This record gives sequence, structure tokens and C-alpha cells, in this order.
Amino acid sequence: MADTTATANPETPTTGEDGVRRRDFLDIAAVSAAGIGGLAVVYPLVSQMAPSKDVLAASSTEVDISSIEPGQAIKAVFRKQPLFVKRLTPAEIEAANATATGSLRDPQSLADRTKEGHEDILVTMGVCTHLGCVPLGAAEGEVKGEFGGYFCPCHGSHYDTAGRIRKGPAPTNLEVPEYEFTSDTVIQVG
Repeated sequence: MADTTATANPETPTTGEDGVRRRDFLDIAAVSAAGIGGLAVVYPLVSQMAPSKDVLAASSTEVDISSIEPGQAIKAVFRKQPLFVKRLTPAEIEAANATATGSLRDPQSLADRTKEGHEDILVTMGVCTHLGCVPLGAAEGEVKGEFGGYFCPCHGSHYDTAGRIRKGPAPTNLEVPEYEFTSDTVIQVG
């Protein structure tokens, strides 16, 4: 008769109660260690590409507009460029609204360029859209151009009271940056 006792086959893997082989555990442990090592190498490379604290600080600017009288403007700095904040007079608002947007090179209404409820506050970048000169008209006594807004002395671009290009080589209106009113007297640009 043949021997019916089973003999252990050395090729048969040994399994525990849950069916996981010892080799599976070693594979999982090796892959986990490699993943942690990979993260330890990649994290410093990725984190060094994040902006520094001084760059983040320059990414937004708060401007107090409480002292600006109607017809006055102040200059501030936003991302190392001049920023004009002007409180328009009722006459300037009327002149801007009287201009048909269809007649403009870069058609925008005053409402498109200001925030609802604050139509008298115009916030623009103080950089001519032609070649990047700083237009005149924000400070008292400066030439405001033919349309009462801003005048770029470099190449003769004229902007109206809403900062829209009306005459000269500039292709577009003065840029209106992203901004919001954090209170009735403070705006945050950026």
C-alpha cells in the first residue's frame, strides 16, 4: 500500500491564518520604505519653488481711501508698480457716463471699471499700456490730457476720467487690478 501521509513540499509557500505570505509582507515594507524615501527627496525640491515671504507680502496692498477728496487721487505701489486711486467728482462721473462705449478703442463703461456702490472710486495701474511709462494726472497740478484724466508724456496717450484710452498710441485702457473693499474706507488690491 502507498503511504498516505502528506509530505511538505518545499516549493509550496507557507501562509499564515489570513493568507498573507511572508514574502508579501517584505514586498509591502520595501515599497513603503521606498515611497517615504522618495517623498523625503521630492518635498525639498517642490517646496523650494514656493514664493518667499517677501514675495507673498508684495502680492497684495491695502490702501486707505478715507482722506481722498472728490477730484483727488493718490499714488500707491502694488507689485513694484504705481497704482492710482482716484475719487471722481460728480462732473467726472457724468463725463465718463456720457461717452458712448461704442466710440472707444477699448470699449468699457465706468461701471465696468468700478465696484458697485463705489462708482466714485477708480483704481487703475499707473502704467501706460503703450510702452509702460507712468502717466501724469494723479498728482495735483499735473497735466491731465485733453479728456481730463491722465496724459502719458512719453508718446502722447490721452486717457479720460475713467482711465480709458481716447487718443494716442496706447492700445488699451489703463489696467484695473483685482481689488475689493474690506471696509468703506479701505481697499485691498491683489
